[in-house]
Amino acid sequence: MRSSLVIVGAGPRGTGLIERIAANAPELYAGSGLDVHLVDPHRPGSGRIWRQAQSPLLWMNSHAEDITMFTDETVVMEGPVRPGPTLHEWAAVDGRTFADRPTQGAYLRWVHDRAVAALPASVTVHHHPRRALRVSGPREGRQQVWLEDRPRPLLADLVVLALGHLDAELDEQQAGLAAYAREHDLVHLPPDFTADSDLSPLAPGEPVLVRGFGLAFVDLMVLLTEGRGGRYEGDTYVPSGREPVLYVGSRRGVPYHSKIGYDWTGERPPLPRYFGPAEVDALLARPGFHFGRDVWPLIEKELGFAHYHRLFTVHPERTTLSWSVFEEKYAAAEGPAGRAALVASAVPDPADRLDLAALDRPLDGVRYGSFEAFQEGMRGYVERDLNRRHDPSYSPDLAVFLGLLSVYGQLVRLGDIGPWWHGFFSYLASGPPGPRLRQMQALSRAGLLNFVGADMTVTAEDGVFRAASATVPGAVVEARALVEARLPEPTVARARDPLLRRLHADGAAETPEGLLRVDPDDGRILDRSGRPHPRRFALGPYTDGRTPGAFTRPRTGGPAFRQNDATARAALVFISALARRAAA
Repeated sequence: MRSSLVIVGAGPRGTGLIERIAANAPELYAGSGLDVHLVDPHRPGSGRIWRQAQSPLLWMNSHAEDITMFTDETVVMEGPVRPGPTLHEWAAVDGRTFADRPTQGAYLRWVHDRAVAALPASVTVHHHPRRALRVSGPREGRQQVWLEDRPRPLLADLVVLALGHLDAELDEQQAGLAAYAREHDLVHLPPDFTADSDLSPLAPGEPVLVRGFGLAFVDLMVLLTEGRGGRYEGDTYVPSGREPVLYVGSRRGVPYHSKIGYDWTGERPPLPRYFGPAEVDALLARPGFHFGRDVWPLIEKELGFAHYHRLFTVHPERTTLSWSVFEEKYAAAEGPAGRAALVASAVPDPADRLDLAALDRPLDGVRYGSFEAFQEGMRGYVERDLNRRHDPSYSPDLAVFLGLLSVYGQLVRLGDIGPWWHGFFSYLASGPPGPRLRQMQALSRAGLLNFVGADMTVTAEDGVFRAASATVPGAVVEARALVEARLPEPTVARARDPLLRRLHADGAAETPEGLLRVDPDDGRILDRSGRPHPRRFALGPYTDGRTPGAFTRPRTGGPAFRQNDATARAALVFISALARRAAA
């Protein structure tokens, strides 16, 4: 009987797993025949999110040269490195281009086909364009993967869930707003993937409240403007007349920081320095740790080290100490207050100092006397951010970006540390391309995009939605439409995916934040007693091993590559042992 591996989810994560299976098979695979079953309603490689059938107006959020599906020597893993082209090399486009998403989908399909072609001849891949509904079977026996509209299950020696972002049930507040909308003939669009949302109920010229200022909002902005026939002429937006009028706010009240628009030059900060494997080992050895008390101080010191290493070594004329002296004092400083005093004495210009709290909450305590004054103030804020993020004289910002990547690579080992860090990382390191913020400015000047402020509240009363923020005291915006511009929360209990919900009901463990718990070593799913399932694995954003972003930047260590490699090797070792026992 041939061995069988079922991979549920054939998007980038499933493709990355197959690539690692092909890379490790010459060393670890000892069977005479293996069937790999890919279960996904969408085309393998691109999957749902990166499918071909979406607007080419939607861009990738990274430069084409910063997107790769292939390992390099910076990835710490047991398996072999198998290099391959980045998106810009494969598509033959300028590396600084923000490619459209259909192009990325084509790249992912090519990577998938290449990975399948690299598998041993005895391995056969089958695609099942259906949804997986549940997994059953004994811990020590073959698993059954039940598919939609199929009476008999797929039999599997191992199952790997490589699901991407998933739909979720509404939380209590969202459900209340949705019910109010139904009762009063309003429009409420819940958290969703913007490309999948039906935006037709958002009528031309009508006010629309938007809650969320990240990448989902950027997609919404594009589809409701250029997507409806508008165009940009230089820094001016020429409307088609079909656009609604957007009023957007969020917890911070500001858009994510622009992508950095210059290249790295010179020496990189030697990371990790204060938050590396030894510090993570020490945290894991404790009976319990608290993110704010035990982890964040290490992160804060690490990011400060990256920032000031760059400032002192590349821009010494803006400092009063040599790097060697500052580095020694920085290491010895007592806590954040001691480091702040050192920085104040050694870095004269406040613009050269790293203030993570101010970066995280730029509107805290800020008040404007009128709605119009706030619009002008926000346009100035965005313009300053754009100028700084495209000026290499502020290259310590890019060093902090590298520090954020290094930190995230360590945090993966700690499991679920709560939602704040992921949002903070995305806000600083995964913001929109600079041109998108230029478009945002043009739409603001045209009166089609309005800023509401920080900690925006939304209420439903008197037959409308109302939005307000303390940033502009007394200002209230009314609208008959509300869009929740963010992705659904990746919680197991509220996932609409029936497979995950059944796993949860059958005893799979979840973290306090609702993520699926997995073994950090190889991704095996843990039960509520902490036991890893010998035949079930999970990778992706709904697990407590989630990694930063959808794709990996070359030469940054790629924790997702490390996870894929560990899971692929564990699967091959397990299946080969089964084959040897069967042969005996």
